[in-house]
Amino acid sequence: MGFQLHFHNIRQNGERRNRRPLNTSFRQQRLRAWQPNLSPQRIIPLLLIVACVFTPIGVGLLVSTLNTQTLIIDYEQCHLQANTNSLQLIPTKYVQSNFHKKTTILPKWQLIYNDENDTNNMTCQIQFQIPNDITSPLYVYYRLTNYYQNYRKYVDSFDINQLKGEALLPNQLNDNCKPFKEINGKAIYPCGVIANTLFNDTFSKTLNNIGNSTLDVQLTNKNTAWNTDKHRYKPTSYNVSQIVPPPNWSHMFPNGYTDDNIPNLQKWQEFQVWMRASGLPKFYKLALQNVSKDLKIHKGTYSINIDLHYPVLSYNGTKAIVLTTSHIVGARNISLSIVYFIISGLSIFFAIILLIATLLTRRETPIHISSQGVHPAPNVKRTDITVSKFTDQDSLYSDNIRTRGIL
Repeated sequence: MGFQLHFHNIRQNGERRNRRPLNTSFRQQRLRAWQPNLSPQRIIPLLLIVACVFTPIGVGLLVSTLNTQTLIIDYEQCHLQANTNSLQLIPTKYVQSNFHKKTTILPKWQLIYNDENDTNNMTCQIQFQIPNDITSPLYVYYRLTNYYQNYRKYVDSFDINQLKGEALLPNQLNDNCKPFKEINGKAIYPCGVIANTLFNDTFSKTLNNIGNSTLDVQLTNKNTAWNTDKHRYKPTSYNVSQIVPPPNWSHMFPNGYTDDNIPNLQKWQEFQVWMRASGLPKFYKLALQNVSKDLKIHKGTYSINIDLHYPVLSYNGTKAIVLTTSHIVGARNISLSIVYFIISGLSIFFAIILLIATLLTRRETPIHISSQGVHPAPNVKRTDITVSKFTDQDSLYSDNIRTRGIL
């Protein structure tokens, strides 16, 4: 009876069930593989080749970076330290510059109240010198520090369908938008924390040349966002009665949305730049660039106005305006060249260590063990030990034992 049950289990419909894998290289684990022989004679030249490749790349990046001309001015203290009736020197701790020539005029700032009845409506005027001619293009960034945009709840706080133009009711919006999801039963457009905290300091679109207005530099915000980001946004299909602006946008929309001022996110480049979250707490975002890429920026003294709206002192952060040229990998960044130098240095270091270890390691002469005794094995390139055994019938069996450095 047991035999019949077993026979029934191994046969089905008169055929024997076979669990053997197919006879293929993949199923039988016979795939070809490369197993390199990592000997010092091969590793040392490889490390030296890596060093020879990475060192000139690092030098080229460093030279290119040092040739990048940059001016960085922290202005978060402008409303606290700048005079309101005249230009005042900016403390040197707030200024960093790198030009081909040394500046002879230090940057200055002045605080201007645009409305006597509104102390929050302020403009910081910054005056600075460009000591030598600069070849276009010229980029204007803003820099924030101690700002963690990569926090998960912050990054995910938006509704992609709303950004694509769908008119979603408050109960249809992504819960990640909370607490900036609705106000008084109306959907916040665009919803979420990241949109509500949009950087809203505004830079004037002209670098005014002091003394010669014909040398003014015109700036634009066009093409500041990534092309891939532009496809994420579409004009909204909301009616003005269905939506309200985020709370922190009150200075831009003091009376709320109207039929004429609903933002078109597809064309709003500053918004698109801000919505691409940065991975580090210190980051730069492109705000403006000069209109004409063919004209050079002449040396001289220039001024730019910044409308102050964005608070950073409450979280111990800083904000700065950055004027810079570019090189083959973007704006001024020494870190990348340092990485190449580190890799090159480590390669040389380990190559030297391996070379010293190879020279100091004593390599024993291969030996041959047989019934006739122990003697050096001639013309043997590896440390092989050959053990020969004789049986009573003088039959010879040879066992080759390959070792390294054990005798």
